[in-house]
Amino acid sequence: MVQVRQSGAVICPAREVTMTERSERALESWQQRVGTLEGVSEWHTIDQAQINAFAEATLDRQFIHVDPERAAQRSPYKVPIAHGFLTLSLLPYLVASALEASAPPPAGLIAGINYGLDRVRFPAPVRVDSRVRARSELLTVERVAGNTLQLKRKVTIEIEGEDKPGCVAEALSRLVYG
Repeated sequence: MVQVRQSGAVICPAREVTMTERSERALESWQQRVGTLEGVSEWHTIDQAQINAFAEATLDRQFIHVDPERAAQRSPYKVPIAHGFLTLSLLPYLVASALEASAPPPAGLIAGINYGLDRVRFPAPVRVDSRVRARSELLTVERVAGNTLQLKRKVTIEIEGEDKPGCVAEALSRLVYG
């Protein structure tokens, strides 16, 4: 209802924005970013302690990961290497770091959820004490429910000083707007 004051000023009460309207605005904003580099993370060192902790958590204690002496003798890499899935497990952390400097998500975001992966490859081993970082590119965005968007990102985990990346993944996220 519009009210008119004695001074002639018109007062229009604020209309509440619905969840669908928020997600519509967010969809338009995200669509403008498709095909762009969203950001590059800080470097992260994968040391032997992190590799050992991952080996214990996953029960994958192969010597190529946890035994420096045997790795030096028997592995083609001559040093321990990180588990491919350890490198993959760093995606949420590294992508968050990469996105810190990019434009913030559109208003109304109430939850971001890791939804899964479409494609994952490990082109090169990540040797112990290597530094890695993520490069994130937004590939697609689509509405999957009235207030939910799905984003697909190409995430490349680069290894400092190496030509090939340690991991390339298409990561899916669901963003819920309210």
